[in-house]
This record gives sequence, C-alpha cells and structure tokens, in this order.
Amino acid sequence: MRDSLFRRHFIMTAGMILLAFALLSTGFMYLSYRYTLQEKKNALEEEAGYIARLTAQVLDQEAQLTDSDYLACLSVISGIAGSDLLVCSPDGAVLYSYLTSEEREGPTAGSQISGKVMREVLNVEQFEGTSDLGVYDSDRFVVGVPLRLTRGEDLMGVVLITSSMSNLTALWRDQATIFVFTALVVLCAAFVSCTLAGIQQVKPLKEMAEMVRRFGMGEYDLRVTDHGRRDELGELANAFNSMADSIAETENQRREFVANVSHELKTPMTTISGFADGILDGTVPPEKEKDALRVISNETRRLSRLVRRMLDASRTEVRYQTDSCQLRFDIVETMARVMISLEGRITSRGLDIDVQFPDGPTIVWGDPDSVTQVCYNLLDNAIKFSTPGTAIRLSIQTKGRKAYIGVRNIGETIQPEELDKIFDRFHKSDRSRSLDKEGVGLGLYIVKTILNSLKETITVTSEDGVTEFVFTLTLAE
Repeated sequence: MRDSLFRRHFIMTAGMILLAFALLSTGFMYLSYRYTLQEKKNALEEEAGYIARLTAQVLDQEAQLTDSDYLACLSVISGIAGSDLLVCSPDGAVLYSYLTSEEREGPTAGSQISGKVMREVLNVEQFEGTSDLGVYDSDRFVVGVPLRLTRGEDLMGVVLITSSMSNLTALWRDQATIFVFTALVVLCAAFVSCTLAGIQQVKPLKEMAEMVRRFGMGEYDLRVTDHGRRDELGELANAFNSMADSIAETENQRREFVANVSHELKTPMTTISGFADGILDGTVPPEKEKDALRVISNETRRLSRLVRRMLDASRTEVRYQTDSCQLRFDIVETMARVMISLEGRITSRGLDIDVQFPDGPTIVWGDPDSVTQVCYNLLDNAIKFSTPGTAIRLSIQTKGRKAYIGVRNIGETIQPEELDKIFDRFHKSDRSRSLDKEGVGLGLYIVKTILNSLKETITVTSEDGVTEFVFTLTLAE
C-alpha cells in the first residue's frame, strides 16, 4: 500500500489514543478496585461488628430476642449487605448461618470453618482477605471479628461475613466494556477528524507538487494560491511564490542579457564579416585594405572586451561565495591610484576631479584588489555618464568605526524605478544603452557582489542630475 501523510498521521493519532486509554483504564480500574474493595471491607466490618454486638447481647440476655427473632435480624442484615453471615464457636463450628445465595449452598449449622482463619481472628482480633473457609467451592471475600460478652472479656466465638467475588468481577467487566466502547467512539471521531484534516493538508500539498513539476518544465508564470491560510502550508505557499518570483526575475534578466549580448555582439561581428568579405572578393580597393583591417582589429578588441567582462562577472560570483581575505590598507592611496589610471579618459571627456580626502591615510579592513575593482568600476561609471565640462567629486569621510567613500557625478537623473534595479545583473536602462555602447550591465553588479562578500553596504541617490554612490569600509583599529 502506498505510504501517505494521512496514513502515518492516522496511525500515530490512533496509537496515541489507544495508549492513553490503556493507561487511563488501567489506572482507573486499579483505583476503582481498591476503592470498591475498601468500601466493601468497611461495610462488612461494620456489619460484622454490629452482629457481634447483637449476638453478645442475645447471649448475655440483654436483648430480649428469641432464636427466631435473632435469625430474622440476621436475615435482614444479610439481605441488606448481600453477604453470608456466620456465627461460629471458638473451635470453628458454625452455630448460626444465613446464606444469601440462590442455591443456599454453603456452611450450615455444624460445619467446620478453616482453622487458619479462626486462629487469625482469635490472635489478631480481626481477619480481612479471601478464603474458601474450607466450606465454599471458591474463594470469597471474608471479614471476621471475635464475639465477646458485653460484661466481660470471655471469648464466645467468631462472627464471619463473606461476600462473593463475582460482584467485583462484574464491576470490572462493566468498566472494561465502557472503556472499550468509549475507545471505539473516540477512534471513529479521530478517523473522521484525521480524514478532514488530511484533505485540508494533503490537497494543497498535491497542488504545490503539481505546480513545482510544471514550474520545473518552464512555466514560470505559475503561482500557488495560499487560500488565506496562516499556518505552515500558507508559509510554504508564500515561500514557493517568492522563489518563483525570484527565478522568474532571474530568467527575465537572463533573456534580457542574451538579447543585449546578441545585440552587442551582432554589430561588431557584422562589421568584421563585411570588411573581411570585402577584402577577399576585392570589393574593398587595395588602398583601403589597411583601413578595413584597422576596423576589423578594433571590432575584434571590442568583442574581446565584451567577452572578458562577462567572464569577470562569472568569476566574481564564484570568488565571492566565500569570505574574501581581510587585510589592512589605505583607502586614500587606493582611490588615488584608480584616479590616476583613469586620468586619460577623464581628460578626454573634459571632466574635472574634485578630491575631498583626509590629510593623512585612512586605514581600513578589506581585500585591497577587490576594493580597487569597486573604486575603478564606480569611477568608470561616473566618467561614462557625466556631462562634459562638469566635475566628478571623490570623497572619503569617517564616522564611528566606518569609512564612507563617495563618487558623485553630474549628468542625467536616474529615475526612482531604475535605482532599485541599478545593481542587478545584466541591467541596462535605455539611457545606459545610448551612452554606454560597450557595456553589458555588469559593472555595478560586480561592485555590489564584492561589497556583499565584505559585509559592507552601498547606496545610490540621484536628484536634479546629481548622482552619488557611497559605500562603506570598516576602519582598522
């Protein structure tokens, strides 16, 4: 039989119910037996004492009762108690007896009671327990008390009251029946409740399994309905939907990247193919072949840059899945080196540099090579999108245990909806496409990946044409 959550849940629930009922019934029946036995003993003791006193009064002639009256009293008491009454001499001979059994089978006048019971009554002054008294076919519950005269201590005999054990057996049987019936009713209720709960739990799980299967086959627009549930299944549905949204977004970014890369690669490849074919078939005059080869060389380098940047992004993802090495270095010196390396591009675009660095070194913790890559990408990005004739401001400030490094440029304002996506992989806005012909939308993604690996933050603001990136580094003590 196929295993299922419902089957396991029901077996566990039924097992716990049966175990609980078994423990409760055992405890209850034991306590009920002890209580019933104690009550029976107390009642028999009281009756035996009363009969002993009555008998002593009769023998002492305090009570003006005839033998017939005395036996009538025994009959009444025996009937009320539902027990056999025996009055015995000290040697164990039955003097009077009154039997309550329908067969009237049992000791009669002249029967001899077991000596063991008689000795215990005479020696201990009382007997409580089970015995057949040597005259019954089976054990009965027996209470025995000595019989003494009211005006002396002379032992005249023993009063015995016996009760059948069948009453207790019947009581236990009735209790067991009640418990079994109750257990069956509860099990039926548990089955119904487990069935309803199983339907509520298993059905959404089956729906989720089907959604996952279809989602794995490429239907990324599918989402699971939580039906307003606030339990673990609702959380699972929300988690699946969040995962689906993330995967769908990544898939859209991938498709966008493929389209962008295809577009970026198509133009240089078309140019290279055209000039190469022109040289081979003679369409390009011999005097123009050198120019054509120069174009082919430039477009080849452009293709190389595009491929290299994509490889850099891939290596960055792998490298920074683990913690980078943490070293002490001067961020002021690092920013200065990056600024010098890009001086040619800064000058070619007619840009100025506004440097706001501390007078001395600012020692921070981090991976020097990685932070250098961050500074290079941010400054390169500022150069690309700065309006010619404006100034790029580089700043380093310290506050608390952090250093704040800022790169600010003046150009077009980045729209708020673009700010939320600016660090996404392969993201390029329409503005970026027009201004950055060679980019593939990986520079800022690499910056974010590196800073995340260093457990640092980066923020971006863009208002009235002023765009500023600010990232943090931990100061070295």
